[in-house]
Amino acid sequence: METNPIPVVTVQTSPFDDQRPGTNGLRRKTEVFEGKKNYLQNYIQSLLSSIDLRDRQGCTMVVGSDGRYFSRAATEVIVQMAAANGIGRLVIGHNGLLSTPAVSCIIRKIKAIGGIILTASHNPGGPGGDFGVKFNVANGGPSPDTVMEKIAQVSRTLEEYTICPDLRIDLARLGRHDFDLENKFKPFRVEIVDSVDVYLNMLRTIFDFSAIKSLLTGPEQLKIRVDAMNGVMGPYVRRILCDELGAPANAAVNCVPLEDFGGRPPEPSLTYAAPLVDAMKGGDFGFGAALDADGDRYMILGENGFFVNPSDSLAVMAANLSCIPYFRQLGLRGFARSMATSTALDRVAKALKVTLYETPTGWRFFGNLMDSGSCSLCGEESFGTSSDHIREKDGLWSVLVWLSIMAVRKQGVEEIVKDHWAKLGRNYFCRFDYEGVDPRAAFYLMRDLEGVITDKAFLTQKFAVGTNVYCVERADNFEYIDPVDGTVVRNQGLRIVFTDASRLVFRLSGSGGGAGATVRIYAESYERDPERHNRETQAVLGPLIAIALKISDIHERTGHRGPTVIT
Repeated sequence: METNPIPVVTVQTSPFDDQRPGTNGLRRKTEVFEGKKNYLQNYIQSLLSSIDLRDRQGCTMVVGSDGRYFSRAATEVIVQMAAANGIGRLVIGHNGLLSTPAVSCIIRKIKAIGGIILTASHNPGGPGGDFGVKFNVANGGPSPDTVMEKIAQVSRTLEEYTICPDLRIDLARLGRHDFDLENKFKPFRVEIVDSVDVYLNMLRTIFDFSAIKSLLTGPEQLKIRVDAMNGVMGPYVRRILCDELGAPANAAVNCVPLEDFGGRPPEPSLTYAAPLVDAMKGGDFGFGAALDADGDRYMILGENGFFVNPSDSLAVMAANLSCIPYFRQLGLRGFARSMATSTALDRVAKALKVTLYETPTGWRFFGNLMDSGSCSLCGEESFGTSSDHIREKDGLWSVLVWLSIMAVRKQGVEEIVKDHWAKLGRNYFCRFDYEGVDPRAAFYLMRDLEGVITDKAFLTQKFAVGTNVYCVERADNFEYIDPVDGTVVRNQGLRIVFTDASRLVFRLSGSGGGAGATVRIYAESYERDPERHNRETQAVLGPLIAIALKISDIHERTGHRGPTVIT
């Protein structure tokens, strides 16, 4: 306990007009948060002030980061401002590190009012990279639109913030630290907790750890390789997969969290996890996985580098949840996917007679379904999958689901996926990202394209590409009516569905760091014939992509010669 009360200081400031959080919180170039005077302080004050004063006084909040550059300095500011604004207790991960799934888990476990996560997910780190501040609410999930709008309203008129600039906390010292503040009746408490403990204990209640351990250590030991991409997941991978489940230490690579993630974007994709892909192609490992900076996204690879499309991963998980004790006990209450995700999950839902929900992109939409008991498993095509055990995407949980399926079925990744296709058909799927597009050009492209596809004449269109003919069945701008509370969300992406179940989807992404807009094009084609399940994805989807490029005129309108990233 400090001997002299720490002063609470009010600082005059001016509002910023760009602090409305997006799908994943407020993301900007790191230099904006670090270099613009009071930019971070204004946003944290707006966030704290958006919580009703009666709820805020004496409440508990969780704070964690993915370890990227500027996280430690930002955590100190958050501690100082939380104290000054009446928060009673902060629970912070050791050295400031907590994965996004762990934050969600701890919020729910200790019944906190919410949590602040310092992450820009899979975006680059370092001084020249991106930084983000995300606020998760009491259910452990991302802020709903109402909360984001409240934060934005406060930010537009903010004239002052309160802070305890003399309060210092050692993030490396585990345990409780109490501070006396001026004009406060109760001491302010900071608890530095082990980053992995609570999350690991939760996983033990979900999975059969002994079955996974036997898979990784038994006579026919499965050799695995997991790349933590120098993000927050290093300590989790080592502790859970190596120490707890018996994988050898060299199964876990890039497990030291670095502020710049080793100089590469911490994105679990074929492009940015290329060293893992190369290692898997060598044939020495039967299972590979990569995890992003904050631990909510993942990629699965099989022997010889067999890539599992994230939409397929979601569908395979759904079809095999009986391999997981958690689901055997609780049963299945529904599946959900974002609209842009392939319809492979729909076919599993139909086969299992489970309700399927199609939502906009953004994990918060799944939260309502899970809170109401309507949904057991959900996922997005952007390498995010989870269940109702928390209210966030969960990369390591997804890895353990796959290992559980392999342990029960005694099959490799490729065999499991191809067996799934043989039973339910294959949904060929890919995504083209056009990054750094001029925001005005992106806006007008989407506006004009909507005009084209919603014209009545478009519904009679036939597109001939080579020997392929695609007939439009329906086209719209996706609108979602929440089945739980009736909330209506519009303008969630343009979609074209053809009579053969092929689809094209166009979306403006809300998860960038502020350097231009990202336009995403998704193409999907369903194939029932097992004889045609081993074709190259780009060859199958080439005709659909040609249609997408033609009707959107995206290359001419954006100045891009081609997509920035293909997944």
